[in-house]
Amino acid sequence: MPLFPTQYSTLSASALAAHVSAEYGLPGLHGRYLLRGVSDTYLLENEQAKYILKVYRAAHRTQTQIAGEVELLTYLQAQGAHVAAPLPAQNGAFLLPLAAAEGERFGVLFAFAPGRVVMDLSDAQLRTVGREMARLHNLTAGLTLQHPRPGYDLDTTLRQPLRVLAPAFQEYPEGYAELQDIVTQTLAKLEQFDTSAFSYGYCHYDFLPKNFHFDAADQLTFFDFDFAGPGYLVNDVMTFFVHYFLHRLLKGVTEADATREFAVFVAGYREVRPLADVELAAIPYLGVGFWLFYFEFAYRHFDDWSNTFFGPRYLRERVGWIKQWAAWYCDFSPQPA
Repeated sequence: MPLFPTQYSTLSASALAAHVSAEYGLPGLHGRYLLRGVSDTYLLENEQAKYILKVYRAAHRTQTQIAGEVELLTYLQAQGAHVAAPLPAQNGAFLLPLAAAEGERFGVLFAFAPGRVVMDLSDAQLRTVGREMARLHNLTAGLTLQHPRPGYDLDTTLRQPLRVLAPAFQEYPEGYAELQDIVTQTLAKLEQFDTSAFSYGYCHYDFLPKNFHFDAADQLTFFDFDFAGPGYLVNDVMTFFVHYFLHRLLKGVTEADATREFAVFVAGYREVRPLADVELAAIPYLGVGFWLFYFEFAYRHFDDWSNTFFGPRYLRERVGWIKQWAAWYCDFSPQPA
């Protein structure tokens, strides 16, 4: 009987561990499946070390885009940045081809970021995150990669997501109308900014605490650059601010505490790299784009990734979150003539 057509397979953790052990010269690896997320993530380890293996979906990342992530991270590592770096196989290649049931997929093996996620950061840790993010931006400002990555602008974060999401709202038209109104006002606001003062380069675009570890000595390592792409570098500052929005929304952290802690982070950033006041002022409006971008991503990847949560409840929740974001942070009042 021929193999039935497959769109997304789950590769065996034990088989991957054996294959990586042979290809990378890492004896005695064993593995387990950590996460079915944007990519499939496996933890591989032996007596000497831990590793993370990411197996990408073709529907999400092309070979060129994966190569761009590797190129960015190897450059950052060479410059001394604190990132979980990709590791080459014994043949020197960073992309590991895997013959899956649906066709060729690619894996990348990463060094394990030592430590753990810290959701409630101390002032010292906040300053460290700010300084280390600024050091990354000093390296990625104006950078051009040989392997292009998708970028972030007003079209990819606001106009396009609104177009793509329209069919999802057939039974919730009032929610779509509310999004349309917020996006229209956001675009009008962003078009008033003088973006000549905005730094541009490769941003991570997902700088939430889930994507960096602190070790026992409070040394910081950044990881998961899967969404890294060209755009305003203040987008990374904005995505860290999202953490404080979620803390207020879901954990009841006060506005005063959230504002103070974010200010500590910003002060740490400014110890290493300038951050213009106009860039900070744009964060609320760039943040609308963050929520729309990932909203669109969840809709586009329903078949392979988001089908366990994307539905009527998710739509109403996300529209509610975007409305709350706009209510708390965006000033859509008419400008004086």
